[in-house]
Amino acid sequence: MVDTRSAEPRAMDLTRPAAARIYDSFLGGSHNFGVDREVVERIGGELPGIGESYWENRAFLRRAVEFMLAHGVRQFLDLGSGIPTIGPVHEIARRRTREFRVVYVENEPLTVAHSRPLLAAEPNATIIHDDLRAPDSVLRTSQVRQFLDLDRPIGLLMSAVLHFVPDTDRPAELVEAYRDALAPGSHLLISHLTDSHDPAAMQVLTGFYMESSDPMHPRGTSVVEKFFGDFEQVPPGPALLSDWRPEPGARDRPTYALLHGGVARKP
Repeated sequence: MVDTRSAEPRAMDLTRPAAARIYDSFLGGSHNFGVDREVVERIGGELPGIGESYWENRAFLRRAVEFMLAHGVRQFLDLGSGIPTIGPVHEIARRRTREFRVVYVENEPLTVAHSRPLLAAEPNATIIHDDLRAPDSVLRTSQVRQFLDLDRPIGLLMSAVLHFVPDTDRPAELVEAYRDALAPGSHLLISHLTDSHDPAAMQVLTGFYMESSDPMHPRGTSVVEKFFGDFEQVPPGPALLSDWRPEPGARDRPTYALLHGGVARKP
């Protein structure tokens, strides 16, 4: 059963940094502003090497999407996608096949505006302005219905986004609503900031994001793992992202152990 709640439209705010643009700045992208770069510089000053964690999440996304592609998934719904640049899902998919579809979902209006020109020449990918906290709206929008066949397996991507959903918005119920809507054979990716391993660094990072339009809500690893419900875990199961199916010769873990996640399959 799809959750029918709605979410209030998000207003454009250029006076404060936004999570999508902070991420883009840490990855070396150009779709960010001075207010975003200023907080990125301050975060790096307090947490030297923190940029590794943003790249760690991007590398995990790539490995997980490649795993899904290798197991026949050709459709992807990327919730809270941010700006689809610097290794986005459609570029990962295109390296393996021309038969793919990607729908990016973002609630930050300026991020959507930046993203549309980037996707203009990509017929197999699009972005919609919607909020993951409104699963019924997301799943029933005409663009999702046109691009994706919900009766066939989908790769549902929740990459570094659920920690922006406060407990008051019932994130476990939201994820359950999406899980229930997926066809058998679908895969669910979750990566999430956790305070289980490096609470001091997590507290510093959370403090900086309190200044942004997107305050963080890190959670313990046991809470994150419950978001997968009864889906079958892809080995090795939920782990620090650097430990999830690392490539041969992969470098050591990043400086801070902040991201936990994995991939699971709907039976």
